[in-house]
Amino acid sequence: MSQTRFSKDHEWVRLEGDVATIGITRHAAEQLGDVVFVELPEVGRSLSAHGEAAVVESVKAASDVFAPVSGEVLEVNVALTDDPAGVNADPEGAGWFFKLRIANRGEFDSLMQQAEYDALVKES
Repeated sequence: MSQTRFSKDHEWVRLEGDVATIGITRHAAEQLGDVVFVELPEVGRSLSAHGEAAVVESVKAASDVFAPVSGEVLEVNVALTDDPAGVNADPEGAGWFFKLRIANRGEFDSLMQQAEYDALVKES
């Protein structure tokens, strides 16, 4: 069974066992507008929680994507390299950015649940 949490930087993390799938939220994708380029981390790279992990560029702006949790990159969504608009089409599904083996479960547990994230988005 998977669990999903959210960061204040508008990333989502779906945890299945010790593998975390990470992408940007629907809210973030809507704020960016049409995504035209995605730079993904290298497989095997170690990421630190809150550290820069990827870059997403839209017609409006370029933004860093941060790792909400620490771990080693296991896989990247290469489909986004050829079709960055996949982020806009399904940001919290097929538009995921990377998967990593989570190093610290406590980091995941400290992230926001859906209701908390929804409240954050409403305030902004």
